[in-house]
Amino acid sequence: MRQLVSALLALCIIATGASAWAGRTAQLGDVPVSALPAEARATLARIKTGGPFAYAKDGSVFGNREKLLPPRGRGYYREYTVKTPGARDRGARRIVAGAGASGDVRGSGEYYYSDDHYNSFRRIRE
Repeated sequence: MRQLVSALLALCIIATGASAWAGRTAQLGDVPVSALPAEARATLARIKTGGPFAYAKDGSVFGNREKLLPPRGRGYYREYTVKTPGARDRGARRIVAGAGASGDVRGSGEYYYSDDHYNSFRRIRE
């Protein structure tokens, strides 16, 4: 009986997490490529061709610690800087690319834009 109760409790926890994630997905929103700033469109083009990139951290693993993107294993997401005119550092704008089914961000079609340093994301619609 105790195992049954534990199993039911575990299922409730999993179901609650899934519904919480579904709510976040609905809030993600999207943005057409044409509505991105020119610098973001240029970064996206470089991602698709494999570079070159302006910053050493471009292409590094994005951990999704904010849990705003769909949950995936470590290494699935990569981050890329979108230049901010006038900024002395990397600025706050990024594109995060998912590896997709192929495992290659260049052709995955899974790209997210953040203009507020990962506080929010919009999926890039091509």
